[in-house]
Amino acid sequence: MSADTIFKPTRRALLAGAAATLAASALPAFAQEGGIRSNVASFRMLDWQAYFPDLNKGAILVDTQSRVLHYWSPDHTTYKLYPTSVPVSTELTRLGRTSIIKKDPAPSWRPTPSMKERNPDWPDFIPPGPDCPLGTRAMWLSWEYYRIHGTHDTRKIGRKSSNGCIGMYNEHVEELYELVQIGAQVLLI
Repeated sequence: MSADTIFKPTRRALLAGAAATLAASALPAFAQEGGIRSNVASFRMLDWQAYFPDLNKGAILVDTQSRVLHYWSPDHTTYKLYPTSVPVSTELTRLGRTSIIKKDPAPSWRPTPSMKERNPDWPDFIPPGPDCPLGTRAMWLSWEYYRIHGTHDTRKIGRKSSNGCIGMYNEHVEELYELVQIGAQVLLI
């Protein structure tokens, strides 16, 4: 590469860099401040006590307005903050309390009946792999058809782009998948 070459970062590279910076610095800064703080991506870092009575089995808060997922570990040692995609409309958005009931390390996808009604040309089934809309990992919520999952289409992250689920970068959902326990509390606001 010559000295005259101009580096033009992609949106994904910028988001990945911001997420890496955030992940490396979020917990110490949050612990020192002891409360709400903004990070480099302008996501608000939150304290769990305002949303959950305890951290038994861990807790996940999904803020559909800021399009971010917060995770707190049961032992209070881990706090993670991830960018997400959210549902495209209020009709597809479900808010409230639920929990993680199943973890799928290689998810396959089937459209829900309402998805098939809206999009009759969609396939009836997509197996695990690069074409699967659920990415590399999925965590089932107690609400039928709702998941927290990865995506191979990284353009969706940070946008209203899902049919109801919460989407994450595959590398983020893989990390969260290892942290989350079955029975973890989930709150979508």
